[in-house]
Amino acid sequence: MLPTVLVVGGTGAQGSAIVRLLSESGRYSVQVPTRNAKSPQAKELADLQNVSVVEADIFSEADLMRLFSKIDMCFINTNGFAIGEKNEIYWSIRMHNIARFCGVKHFVYGSLDYASKKVGFDPKYRCGHMEGKGIFADFLASQSTSPMNWSIVNSGPYMETLSEIFKPRKDESGVYVFALPLADGALPLICLNDLAAYALWMLDNPEKCRGLSLAVSTQHASGEDIVKAFTSVTGKPARYEDVELEEYLTESWKSLPNGAETKIGESFAPNDPTLMTYRQNFRGWWNLFRASGGNKGLLTRDYHQLDEILPTRIKSVAEWIEKSGYTGEAQFVLKDRSDRGF
Repeated sequence: MLPTVLVVGGTGAQGSAIVRLLSESGRYSVQVPTRNAKSPQAKELADLQNVSVVEADIFSEADLMRLFSKIDMCFINTNGFAIGEKNEIYWSIRMHNIARFCGVKHFVYGSLDYASKKVGFDPKYRCGHMEGKGIFADFLASQSTSPMNWSIVNSGPYMETLSEIFKPRKDESGVYVFALPLADGALPLICLNDLAAYALWMLDNPEKCRGLSLAVSTQHASGEDIVKAFTSVTGKPARYEDVELEEYLTESWKSLPNGAETKIGESFAPNDPTLMTYRQNFRGWWNLFRASGGNKGLLTRDYHQLDEILPTRIKSVAEWIEKSGYTGEAQFVLKDRSDRGF
């Protein structure tokens, strides 16, 4: 009988990539909780080998008890954009505690960098959707790896969002313009298939990954790196344009009800005074990237370690463009995109 893996967040961009790879491996039975088993994302996953979709509310303790009592391992990736930083911390802790109580053997957590901690919590670098995960990851790291083993895979912006968040525009002369408030910093981009491969490696190798926190990325890509890769592979003319941060934030979130001043997670907790606005959150996000050029500064990766774990990983933006067939055209990548204003 195959061991069962519960994938929380399995209908999202990261989770669905992991579900697909687990299914392809043939080594696991996969359960995906969702509020709506009839959604297009859920139906697509339900058609995969050894995958079952379970209607459940992951923010219900009764449902969590039911879900965790029937599995061997789990991969957890909660959606801080849906519920806000404070609720993400609370529910992640509850998931951990319930999983341990129910006898889950291996708890793998999809996290993000807790980078503001490195600089004395300077508010310039505060990014709620990263800190909610980072704070829980600190909690997880304080727990014993017995009887429930734990591992953390720490990622970053998806390479695929070059079609969405970081998508270029065409100027009047047909040049693709990647306009980003990146200055001389870098984006630690990760392609989703490789992120899924690292998660599978953790589940396949519980002893090697006992108490391991692994930060993954494809490449620290500057604006110029992205442009050069795009032109070299596609042959299309392109240029990088460094733009002013506050104007960029205003433009990016103008479709939301209150523009960039809309609060993240307000539909889940409408009267929560701790919620950050999109402007506050993504100001910190971009400041982190601006302070990480050349794989130095606040967000760093050990690429030698990543090569050892996954020798076949994609190693550059150019390689990803070539293998994915990326053309610079816009397309949806992230779940609930319309709710976030991308």
